[in-house]
Amino acid sequence: MKDNNNPLGGIYVSPRAIATIAYQAALQSYGVVGLAHKNLVNGLSQVIVKDPTHGVEVEYDGDEIVINIYIVVEYGLRISSVASSVMNLVHFQVEKALGVPVKDVNVHVQGLRVSEFDD
Repeated sequence: MKDNNNPLGGIYVSPRAIATIAYQAALQSYGVVGLAHKNLVNGLSQVIVKDPTHGVEVEYDGDEIVINIYIVVEYGLRISSVASSVMNLVHFQVEKALGVPVKDVNVHVQGLRVSEFDD
């Protein structure tokens, strides 16, 4: 993906590595209880094969990165605030790690989850 050429060789970063960075950043965001898939077929395949980057799609056009991330939010929190927090943290972490500008981080809220409270 990103390539830096120097006298010793080149450096390439795969979209999967970028997706892993985005995945970890999203899970660290307040209010995110998990990531979801874009559609049911991909969600069913996740049950069979564990993928550390599920719920994240990365597009790279040579100059900029576009990330689509599908999250599940804690019920009772302001969805727009959680989505904005995820967007900012993913954008920051990916740019910090790679040094490549992130054009867009699109956050798709796929569902809400109610946490069980201990009484």
